[in-house]
This record gives sequence, structure tokens and C-alpha cells, in this order.
Amino acid sequence: MEQEKVLEVEKLHAVFRIDKKEYEVLHDISFTVHRNETVCIVGESGCGKSVTTLCIMGLLPKNGRITSGKILLDGQNLVGLSDNEIRKYRGKKMGMIFQEPMTALNPLLTIGYQMRENLMNHRGMNKKEADEAAVKYLQTVGIANAPDRMKQYPFQLSGGLRQRVLIAMVLSAQPDLLIADEPTTALDVTIQKQVLTLLNDLKKDMNAGILFITHDLGVVSEIADRVVVLYAGRKVEEGSVKQIIEHPLHPYTIGLLDAVPNIDKDEFEPKPIPGQFPNLQDVIPGCRFNPRCSHAKECDLCTKENPQMVEVEPGHFVACHLVTKESV
Repeated sequence: MEQEKVLEVEKLHAVFRIDKKEYEVLHDISFTVHRNETVCIVGESGCGKSVTTLCIMGLLPKNGRITSGKILLDGQNLVGLSDNEIRKYRGKKMGMIFQEPMTALNPLLTIGYQMRENLMNHRGMNKKEADEAAVKYLQTVGIANAPDRMKQYPFQLSGGLRQRVLIAMVLSAQPDLLIADEPTTALDVTIQKQVLTLLNDLKKDMNAGILFITHDLGVVSEIADRVVVLYAGRKVEEGSVKQIIEHPLHPYTIGLLDAVPNIDKDEFEPKPIPGQFPNLQDVIPGCRFNPRCSHAKECDLCTKENPQMVEVEPGHFVACHLVTKESV
């Protein structure tokens, strides 16, 4: 029986306007998130990870716009909705956990006030019901002495506790889709592990889908069911976490994995991907990765044609002329 689809992104294209000229930041992005599934989007800074989430949430900056494609949340296309219309879906149908909770939590309001306001707005509870529910949600995410924490302000909590509060606020609205934009980057390793375990557990309890944004392949191996690899606004590979980690095909994916230290080896040294990430305004013919790819010289098409996404094995897709050539 096929899992229920929570999010479907179909052929998404987006642009940013810079100095009266528009530049493409997302090109033909497609992927699906099912219930009880975590899909990780990975890639270097600037690859389009966060822009994708901003498109989904309807939070693109004023100089950005979606030019074509669909974003289906529980079957409803969010593309083209007004700010007022899409605001009905934020919080209730989809919630977002940000990288730095201090930017998402109001430093002038207590934790209890912010939790209560969220529950009253999205769940229609009265003050007493919201207070009781808020304490339960704080306890759900592992916060001890929850009634006392309700009286505190964000600056009185550690980074790990603030992140747990933000997760509790998002969960309290009972969204179908949870978007986590590098939520563990600012946390130390021990707290990071706890947050990842928490998200894995909550995903099952919520019966929700999670879209997890990260540049850390170590995090991917711990939390992902499926992985989407982006480079310069384009999807270059997609597969199950096992396919991507154990059998990467695109040279960029291989490069990302080689850049991760492996402490299981007697000698290990991260291998950075050579070259520079392209500027948004750079015009690169053919594959966008070809200036940094050591295999580009083996295939004339790499500098002439943009590779198309091909399914090389069930559920494993890649856009690479070299891989396609070898599989023929």
C-alpha cells in the first residue's frame, strides 16, 4: 500500500531579481514527501535548499518569485495563492523549525505566552486549555519542569532548550508537514543527537512528513529516508538514504561524501571539492558542475548539454552524462 503524499513539488522554477535582471535560482525541482517519511535536501550553501523551503512556505523575499511549477500540500496547490490565503496553511498544515530559535522566538515574551498564543490561534483553545496543552507539548519534547519553563524568557534557556521549545510550538499546531531548516547546526554534538532522535520519534507519533534541510551528510545518515541532492539550484541526484550513502553516482554527491571525515579509518582526511561554487549570475554551458568535475573531460556533452534526470535503478535518479553513458 502506497504511503499518503503530504507534499509534492513538481517542476518548480524560481528566480531572483538583481539590478533589474532576473536570475534563475531553482530549475525544475521535483520531489515528494510522504507521511512518516523524512526527506533530506542536501548541498553546499547557495545550492537552493533554503530557497526551496521559502517557496513552499510562501516566504520568498520581494525580489524573488516562482515562475512555474506546482507545490501541492495535501493536494492543494500553494503556488499562486495570496499572502492571506497561504497564511491559513502556515502553522496549521505546515510548520517550520529554523536554524536559530532566537530569531523565531520573541525575546520579549515568555515561553508560556508564545506557546499559548500559538495554540489559541491554530487550535481554537481558550487560555486554560492552551496552558495545559502547552505544558504537555513541552514535556513531549523532553523539557523537564515544564510549568516553570513556561514563565521564563527565551534568553534564560540554553540553545538546546530553545530549539526544543520551537519544536514544541510547531508540533502543537499538529501540522501535516514539518520543515526543519538546518535545526541542529548551532547545537553541540550531544544536543544535536538528542534533537535528531526526538524528530525521528515525533515523526511517527505525528503521522507527519518531514522535509529536513542540511549540508551535513552525517546528519543525513541518521535521520533521512530519502535524499535529494541539489547543486546550483538543480537536482542532481535522488534516492534512498542507503543508495545515496553507499552507492552515490553523481560526482558532486561523491565529492560531498568524500569531504566528510571518517573516524572509522586509521587515517582520514577530508577531501574538499575543488573549485568554487558558481555565482548566481555565472553563465555555465552544459552541466553546472562541469567546471569542478574531474570527469567532465571524459565526456564532450558535459560542457554542451544540461543532463536530464534518469532512473538508473528503482528509486535512484541521477542527472549526469557520464553515468548515463556508462549505463547505456
